[in-house]
Amino acid sequence: MTLLLGKGRYRARLAQSSQDVASAQQLRTLAFGTDQIDQDDFDPVCAHILVEDTREGGQLVCCFRMLTMENGFEVTRSYSAQFYDLSALEGFEGRMVEMGRFCIHPDWTDPDILRVAWGAMTAYVDQNEVEMLFGCSSFAGTETEEYLDAFAMLKHRHLAPKRWLPRVKAPNVFQFAARLRLKPDAKKAMLRMPPLLRTYLMMGGWVSDHAVVDRHMNTLHVFTGLEIGAIPPARKRLLRAVAG
Repeated sequence: MTLLLGKGRYRARLAQSSQDVASAQQLRTLAFGTDQIDQDDFDPVCAHILVEDTREGGQLVCCFRMLTMENGFEVTRSYSAQFYDLSALEGFEGRMVEMGRFCIHPDWTDPDILRVAWGAMTAYVDQNEVEMLFGCSSFAGTETEEYLDAFAMLKHRHLAPKRWLPRVKAPNVFQFAARLRLKPDAKKAMLRMPPLLRTYLMMGGWVSDHAVVDRHMNTLHVFTGLEIGAIPPARKRLLRAVAG
């Protein structure tokens, strides 16, 4: 077992077998509410991180996968590249990791799970000398109305730098940066922001200027990037304290 970290009742480790990957796929299927087992062609080429509850016999409570790329030239082989034109990122010179299929078991609501997951992610990023973390951050459902304050907050405070900004590729998108004139209610915005995206933003992450309407997964998602070197020092210390 390749242990990334253990904190309290939870441990995070790298998947070591096809059975581990199958367990992650089963949790994803449950969490995403899909009719068929959640699997795709990216699973065999990714590292899968599993968070388990040691007090419940090693019950899998959270998982996600990491796809490592040597630099931005390889970004077109990412999962996100199916939905976003990422040509602006091809010039990124450092090692990149795409984090995807993040989910937590619907019966577990302990906030420590997310902290342990981020600690494991930090350990993985440090061990592999990663300079950018990216992925798709999902809002539940495909209706935009209940998320307008959140999208307005993303427009006003968290858009990607122009040099990295993804362009539209998917046929069905919500161009919130161009369309919204709303001044966001900060409290409503953060309440409707997905927990994973909230954490990205607290670390200095940024998003695309549009959301993809993904009816297959029943989500709205935004491309999310985080340059490791731009994480505020206090946040970096906190993450590494968890990862340590």
